[in-house]
Amino acid sequence: MFKNYLILYIFLLAMVNLHTANAHHELEDQNIVNGEENYQAHCASCHGVDLEGQPNWRTMKADGSLPAPPHDATGHTWHHDTKMLFDYTKYGGQKTLAAVGITDYKSGMPGYEDVLSDLQIWEILAFIRSTWPKDIQDLHATRH
Repeated sequence: MFKNYLILYIFLLAMVNLHTANAHHELEDQNIVNGEENYQAHCASCHGVDLEGQPNWRTMKADGSLPAPPHDATGHTWHHDTKMLFDYTKYGGQKTLAAVGITDYKSGMPGYEDVLSDLQIWEILAFIRSTWPKDIQDLHATRH
């Protein structure tokens, strides 16, 4: 009986690890160089050339929105799942939040659906993720 439980435990453990390893397949094998180029061209003006974000990014501005957060390891980007990051980039903050019922938050993030292709967005997100330390990348891989 113990042997059966041990086999089941090992199987479940392997499945959890497999799921975590494949959790971010959208970001695997993306062109990081293209991602960095598009990040610099479309994102760096707000989020910083070195992904550092705007000063006082946790302090509400007069219009009720927050400054652009950093996308480096000091920010909260890695706290969000990949699909949310994609939608936030493609459709913008207001539209993405409204889709999940959050209507009382003002986001300054514009949508890029008419500017960047889906592939370019995935490449940008892969570039951003590639700059994080391995332990943060691993934590992010569990955010699904």
